[in-house]
Amino acid sequence: MAETRKASRFIVPVAVAGAAAATIGLVPALAASGDPDLPEITAQQLIEKIAASDTQTLSGTFKISTDLGLPALGGLASGLGGLGGGDAPSADPSQKLTELASGTHTLRVAADGPERQRLTLLDGSDEYSLIHNGDDVWAYDSKSNEVFHEKGKGAPGTPESHEELPGTPKQFADEVLKAAGDTTSITVGGTARVAGRDAYQLVIKPKQSGSTVESVKIAVDAANGTPLKFTLSSVEGGKPVVDAGFTKVDFAKPAASDFAFEVPKGAEVTEGGAEEAPRDGKLPEGFEEKLPEGFGDGFADFGKGLNVIGEGWTTIATIDTGAPAPKTDGAPKEIQGLLDSLGDQVTGPFGSGTLFKTKLVNALLTDDGKVYVGAVTKEALIDAANAAK
Repeated sequence: MAETRKASRFIVPVAVAGAAAATIGLVPALAASGDPDLPEITAQQLIEKIAASDTQTLSGTFKISTDLGLPALGGLASGLGGLGGGDAPSADPSQKLTELASGTHTLRVAADGPERQRLTLLDGSDEYSLIHNGDDVWAYDSKSNEVFHEKGKGAPGTPESHEELPGTPKQFADEVLKAAGDTTSITVGGTARVAGRDAYQLVIKPKQSGSTVESVKIAVDAANGTPLKFTLSSVEGGKPVVDAGFTKVDFAKPAASDFAFEVPKGAEVTEGGAEEAPRDGKLPEGFEEKLPEGFGDGFADFGKGLNVIGEGWTTIATIDTGAPAPKTDGAPKEIQGLLDSLGDQVTGPFGSGTLFKTKLVNALLTDDGKVYVGAVTKEALIDAANAAK
C-alpha cells in the first residue's frame, strides 16, 4: 500500500504539493472558521492526511497560471532560432511542456493508477496530448500533426526510486518537522470549496525576512486528502507567481479508452531514445556564435566556486565564475533587450554589478564574475555581496 500511494503522487497537483512539503516546517494550528463548516484539524494532522491519501483514479480539468513578473519576450524565441533544441519535434514533451512555465493554460487530466495517465493541453482549437499507457508514452501535437513515441520510460516525471521517501503519514510529518527547523510557519487557514469539493487550506509562510515568498497555500480535499489547488504568492503582491488547481474533478475510474492512442492519418512519428539527442554535455552547433562576446569565458570551472550561505527560505547560492561579467554590446537585439529589461545596475562596497529580477528568484552578477542567486529580495543579495567583500 505504501508503494501504491507513492506512485500515485506524480499527478500534477499532488506532485506540486509534495515538492513544497519537502522544504517546509510545521507550526500546528486549528482550522479557522469558514465555509464549508468542517471539523477542526491541526496542521500536522492535515499533512498526515495528504501523506495517507491513496487516490489512484481521477479525471478533470486543471488550470495553471504562472506570473514571474517577466517582461514580454516578443521575438526572443524566433531570434534564438535553433538555439538548444529548436530542431526538436514539436510533439516532444521536453519542449512542449515548457509552455506551462508562463501564462495561463487549461489542461484535461486523467489517471488510473501508476500505469495509465493522460494530460491534454488545450490551446484554442489546438490540442497537445501526453499519454502514458503501460510501457508506452505517446505525445501528439494537433497543430503540426506530429507524434512523439517512447517505450519503457514509465510515467513522465515519476521518480525512478522511492526508497528514501517516508512510508507512513506519521513518518512524512516527522520528516517535514525535521527539515523545517524554526524557519517556517504552517497553519490551517480555514476552509474552501475547490472544484465542487470541500477542502482545508494549508498555509505555509516563511518566518524569516528577506524571502520573496509571501505564502504557499495548498487546498486539500477534506474527504480523501488529495491536494486540489496550489498557490504561491510573492511579497511583491499582484497576481500569484503560481496558481494551479482543479476546476472540475471526479475520482471515479476513467474509461480505458481515455488512455488508448492511435497515430492519426498522415502524422509524422518520431521515436524517442538515447540517440535522439547528444548526451555528452556538448552545446548545440553554433551555440557560442549566438552568445555575447566573452559570455562563456571562465565557465569551464563553473561548479568549483559554488557555495551556499544562509538557511531556510533565505538561502543564497554563490558562484565565483573566475571571469569578469560578459560583454553584451555585440549580443543579438532580442537577448540585449531581455537583459536590459530584467537587469538593474547596482553598486555597493562589493563594487558594481547587474541585478536580474523576477517575482520569485533574483540574481546578482558582479562585474568581477561573482554570482549571488536565491528566492530572496534584491536587498538580501546586495547585503550578501557586501558581506563577502
